Amino acid sequence: MKKIIVPVDFSKHSEFALKTAVKLAKKNNAEILALHMLELQEGMLNESENYQQQKAVLFLKLAEKRFKQFLSKDYLKGVKITPILKHYKVFSEINKIAEKQKADLVVIGSHGTSGAKEFFIGSNTEKVVRNSSIPVLVIKNELRDILFDDAVFACDFSDEAVASYKKVHEIIDLLGAKIHLLYVNLPTEKFMSTVEMENKVALFMQKAEGDVSLINKVNYVSDYSVEKGVLNFSNAIGADLIAVITHGRKGMSHFFKGSVSEDIANHATLPVLTIKV
Repeated sequence: MKKIIVPVDFSKHSEFALKTAVKLAKKNNAEILALHMLELQEGMLNESENYQQQKAVLFLKLAEKRFKQFLSKDYLKGVKITPILKHYKVFSEINKIAEKQKADLVVIGSHGTSGAKEFFIGSNTEKVVRNSSIPVLVIKNELRDILFDDAVFACDFSDEAVASYKKVHEIIDLLGAKIHLLYVNLPTEKFMSTVEMENKVALFMQKAEGDVSLINKVNYVSDYSVEKGVLNFSNAIGADLIAVITHGRKGMSHFFKGSVSEDIANHATLPVLTIKV
């Protein structure tokens, strides 16, 4: 892990994310790319081009000053930090910047569904998760440390999840956590018997690992939704981290339909790691 992007909106939750990124950076000798996206008022679009430019320059200078103050905290000493300031609010651009910078991880703070008015909350965090082709770590609270002991990895064990499965393992290994593999069985037309679930997982493990030695480490739970199953299981074992696979804009296949991964990232109080298939 060499580069970590942290979207910053100057809220306490984006600072929670920045503090987490600092701990990860120190542990892995990585660089932090602090990204602030300046939100220009839509009303400016109706103003003359010259006046728009003048206001944009003013807002940009104010943002630069505030950004500099935000990045002058004592806990940032000893860490290489590169500030990046953009004058638009397009969430797909975060992914473009991440790809251009060859970043390994996005760490983003979120209020979840609290209804607060800061920049990166609720649906905005979901947009970052949906658009990012690199792993995203969603942080809800200030973490005293990053000594993750138990990480729940919820997977549908489909063929297309093999590559993401390997990536999740790579990141969780870097964090030093024990991984708890999880399959959520639903009372729908996709309901499977124990034998069917075990056969599906066995085929997946053969493709992902080359053998089925880890099949006994897979946990099976039944619940009314994937989100409830993941959150309930995570609480039951006292997990420190939840990892899920997302298909982004393409929609989720199998039981990961709609915005399940985004909902988990939005509603969980634990840190959530999302990786796109």
